[in-house]
Amino acid sequence: MRILIIEDDHETRDFVERGLREMGHAVTVAAEGRDGLFQATDGGFDAIVVDRMLPGLDGLSLVKMLRAAGNSTPVLMLTAIGRIADRVEGLEAGADDYLVKPFAFSELVARVNALGRRPAAQIETAKLTVGDIEIDLHRRTVHRAGRKVALQPREFSLLAELMRNSHRVMTRTMLLERVWDFDFEPKTNIVETHLSRLRSKLNAGFETDAIETVRGAGYMIRSE
Repeated sequence: MRILIIEDDHETRDFVERGLREMGHAVTVAAEGRDGLFQATDGGFDAIVVDRMLPGLDGLSLVKMLRAAGNSTPVLMLTAIGRIADRVEGLEAGADDYLVKPFAFSELVARVNALGRRPAAQIETAKLTVGDIEIDLHRRTVHRAGRKVALQPREFSLLAELMRNSHRVMTRTMLLERVWDFDFEPKTNIVETHLSRLRSKLNAGFETDAIETVRGAGYMIRSE
């Protein structure tokens, strides 16, 4: 399995990484929340092990942002907080399982293996189709009329947000909040720049523009 470990405590991180590597898994590590989020959205992992208390971006927020972006990679959350209410909060945030520190390595392995055995049917629900565009949120792939389209991570997130909301116009402010996590006006043309790049890649070889600009309102993915 390809496993991402997001843990700021270096002793715990090194211990888990070494043990999983010895068992034959391919392991990537991150010591900070925002770096972990970037790795998680860009990596195509089979499972993610994330600490609840992280610098930069805490584990709960990280998992919520992953799920909001359509990433369905199984998540095992580690924590030193053992109260039932905290476990429930972690699960409701989108974690698939919860393990309280200190833990036995054998139990962590068993839980990670269980996450890796999730039925394939659960992965299939991560596909979105609008018009002739199909996006697989789990494998991070995009096809238009059967033709593969290679996108950068932010372009992928932008397209995914438009497709999840294909029934309505998405304003610039909505895209800033959901794709860039901005709750302020950055005074740049970051949305327009990324939309232009996304359009050029989606439209290459096609006569119809995949994204409609609704003047004075925002943007929509074309459903026909």
